Amino acid sequence: MRFELFVAARYLRARRRQAVVGLITVISVVGVAAGVAALIIALAITNGMRRDLQQRLVGSTAHVQLMRTAGDGISHWRPLMARLAAVPHVTAVAPGLYGQVLISRGARSGGALIKGIVPADEATVGNLLQSVNEGSAAELAPNTSTVAAGSQLAPPLVIGHELALTLGAEVGDSLLVTSPQGELTPLGLVPRYQRFRVVGIFSSGFYQYDDGYAFMRLTDAQRLFSEPDLVSVISFKIDDLYKAEQVGKAIEAAAGPGFQTTNWMEQNRELFRAMKLEQDVTFIVLALIVVVAALNILIALTMMVMEKTRDIAVMMSFGVTAEQVRKIFLLQGLLISAVGTVLGLVLGYVVSIVGSHYRFIALDASVYSIDYLPFAPRLVDALVVAGVSLGMSLLATIYPSSSAASVLPAEALRYE
Repeated sequence: MRFELFVAARYLRARRRQAVVGLITVISVVGVAAGVAALIIALAITNGMRRDLQQRLVGSTAHVQLMRTAGDGISHWRPLMARLAAVPHVTAVAPGLYGQVLISRGARSGGALIKGIVPADEATVGNLLQSVNEGSAAELAPNTSTVAAGSQLAPPLVIGHELALTLGAEVGDSLLVTSPQGELTPLGLVPRYQRFRVVGIFSSGFYQYDDGYAFMRLTDAQRLFSEPDLVSVISFKIDDLYKAEQVGKAIEAAAGPGFQTTNWMEQNRELFRAMKLEQDVTFIVLALIVVVAALNILIALTMMVMEKTRDIAVMMSFGVTAEQVRKIFLLQGLLISAVGTVLGLVLGYVVSIVGSHYRFIALDASVYSIDYLPFAPRLVDALVVAGVSLGMSLLATIYPSSSAASVLPAEALRYE
């Protein structure tokens, strides 16, 4: 062991004439550990929120969507889909017709965004239909309506779990769907309405979808909205979701004038920007704990220099250089910080891994969009946090180590 490191470690282990110095040293270690653990846990939570929201958003929606700039729907969409399916990086294509409706069951009602779909195509661009946990989405397939007692059953409808709770609806119940895009009559505009039968309830875990989305067959949606053989969007899944903007431009060029695209990054840019800002602010605020711990290190080392002034003078009189004395106290501060950092990293990662596995903290899905607090610890966070912790501690050791190096042996030992 090098001389400076040996003396620094010895000073930390030695009994002190002033007990308060040892107490402050312990407080410094605990403060560094608490700050590092808090930073690791906070970063794991923000990373987990970002990861889970992105996975659910990307999995539940298409990567790229094409629509008309005039907003009057896309006609002749079948040959257009066939042509756009050949665009590089496109792996799946699906048509869709969106419309805002009011869904009611007796005295209960709720607004929803209806999407008319072709189930076989929709399953290739999104996974909301795969999250049906009550009933089945199979009846949305064309020509699956059954006949009972000589009359055709109401068309099928799949709704979200939260919307089902709002309506008090279960699989098999009949719901009245009212579209504001009504028919013009001598009495004015009369809304169109039709009864649908709940055949499935999906639960994606993402509140906005579970509370406000519903699916029906494309042909049923076209009848309800009086849109004969029109679709409002064509959805695309691509092989690299981070190339959504470039692929969107290629799709626009292939579709021709009068079309525009949007992608999952544009639709959720503000959400991810807010989460990134929250992560940065959280890091800065919690890093103040490490700053306070570094100040404790400064105080402990300063008091130790005052306590060890005679020892320093004796060492320097035996030939120890001022630079070696400076290194002794620099290493002493770094040892305090290193012990606290390691303890904090271990504590932070243990809590994060346990939280990620057991999901023991529940959230209000209506506020946070997901129903549990996710943890996603990363190795790069450990490197950043450890670097910040050790760097602040190193800055805190500059003054006391310089004071120790400036001790004059003759002056310190004059009255000994």
